[in-house]
Amino acid sequence: MESRKPPPSALVDNHVVPGDVVLDLAEMTNQTIKLGAGLRQDCDTIQATSAGRLRLSKPSKYWVESSQKRYIPSVEDTVLGVVVDTKPDNFLVDIKGPNLAFLPVLAFEGGTRRNIPKFEIGTLIYARVVKANSIMNPELSCMDATGKAAEFGQLKDGYMFDTSTGLSRMLLSSPTCPVLEALGKKLSFEIAVGLNGRVWVNAPSPSNVIVVSNAIIKSESLSGIGQRSMVESLLERLS
Repeated sequence: MESRKPPPSALVDNHVVPGDVVLDLAEMTNQTIKLGAGLRQDCDTIQATSAGRLRLSKPSKYWVESSQKRYIPSVEDTVLGVVVDTKPDNFLVDIKGPNLAFLPVLAFEGGTRRNIPKFEIGTLIYARVVKANSIMNPELSCMDATGKAAEFGQLKDGYMFDTSTGLSRMLLSSPTCPVLEALGKKLSFEIAVGLNGRVWVNAPSPSNVIVVSNAIIKSESLSGIGQRSMVESLLERLS
């Protein structure tokens, strides 16, 4: 069976399967694209390596969105990791991938040997993937591309739970997904979403944390209207 060869971006938001040609680079001269999870380059084509929906984040990052528990690291992904060991030069971090990730002790804003962070085993970290391939452990950083801490670093208090990678991407989509929009109109809370299928929520009261977490978990299979209705129902029980 021959793979499909659509014009550029024709399959965005459509279902693809392994082997589908989703982009023909010969038709995209003078364009730079970034590949995320579920895609690989084969000569002048970009092919799907996993089943799911082809997504595009403007201006030019493509990935295959699939609702799965397993996470395959990709450069520039934001992830929630748990410190599992400490070494003189690195923290070893579980990011739900095939291998543990390295977080260099100097990969923090203003990091020097004199101010190395002291993270205990079990510390929750919000970080950015800076190196990733199939034969090496991923490398993380707690800085953005300009060397600033931005939102990265240790996450204290709050509640962390696992989701599918598809739900994580939905929560990070633009414009704001309906469940977070509806919650944000009524409740005060903080949230950090990792593309590795982890979400962290913190709020002034434990009851708010529970409501936000439950709403997010229940939202995956719902339409936008369904998400808003579900949030209204949960908030009625809270009042």
